[in-house]
Amino acid sequence: MPTGRLSGKIALITGAGSGIGAAHARLFASEGAQVVATDIRLDAARSVVTQIVESGGAAIAIEHDVASESSWQTAIDAALAAYGGLTTLVNNAGLNHMFGVEDETLEGWNRIVSIDQTGTFLGMRAAMPHLRASGNGAIVNISSVLAMMSTVTCFSFHGAKAAIRGMSKAAAQEYAGRGVRENSIYPGMIDTPQLATMLPEEREMIRTSIPMKRIGNPDEIARSSLFLCSDDASYVTGAELIVDGGLFPG
Repeated sequence: MPTGRLSGKIALITGAGSGIGAAHARLFASEGAQVVATDIRLDAARSVVTQIVESGGAAIAIEHDVASESSWQTAIDAALAAYGGLTTLVNNAGLNHMFGVEDETLEGWNRIVSIDQTGTFLGMRAAMPHLRASGNGAIVNISSVLAMMSTVTCFSFHGAKAAIRGMSKAAAQEYAGRGVRENSIYPGMIDTPQLATMLPEEREMIRTSIPMKRIGNPDEIARSSLFLCSDDASYVTGAELIVDGGLFPG
C-alpha cells in the first residue's frame, strides 16, 4: 500500500518509458511524488504517464536525449514550469551491447559512453542547482553490478558503469554538506526489454548462475530507489546498494 513516502517531492526520472525507469515513475507517483518521466521515445513516456494519471498520480512526459546538453536543459525547464522546482533525480537511462575489446568500434564505444556515462554527468550538472535550492535534494544513479565484476564481453558497458560508481562517490563527497544526497544502485540481471531479446537458453543460463535462482524485476530496483530518495534515507549519502540476487560475491 502506498504510504506517501515521497509526498512533496518532484522527481525527474530518465529512461522512464519502459523497464526500470517506468517502474520508478509508477512507484514514485504512487508514493506522492510529482514525476517528470523522460525518454528518448516520447510515446513510451506518454504511455507510462497516462497510467500514472489514470491512477490519480501527477506526471508529465518529456522527450529527452540524455546525451544532449540542450535536451537536459529542456527537461529541467519542463520540470520547473510544471512543478516549480526539482528535489529528486534518478539517472536511469542506459544502453548496453556485447562486444569485447577487439570487436568494439570507436563508434560503439562513444555511443555507450555518451548515454551511460556522459548522460549521467549531464543530468547531475543540470539538476544540481535546483536540488541544492530545494534544501533536501537526492540523486540516485543507476549503475550495474558489472561495474564491480567482469565478463568477457560488454567492455564499453563495464567501463561506463564503473565510471558512474566513481562519479557518484565524488559528488556525494562534494555535496554532502550542501543539501544534496547522492547514492547509486547496482542492479544484477533484471527482466527489462533489453534482457527480453535474449534466447530462452541464454536466459536460463543467466537464471541458474544467480544464487537466488531467479531474474529480478524492475519493481525491485524502484523500491530500492524509493528508500534512497525518501527522507527515510536522510543520513545516507555515498552509498552503493547492490540489488542482484547474490550474483556479486562482494
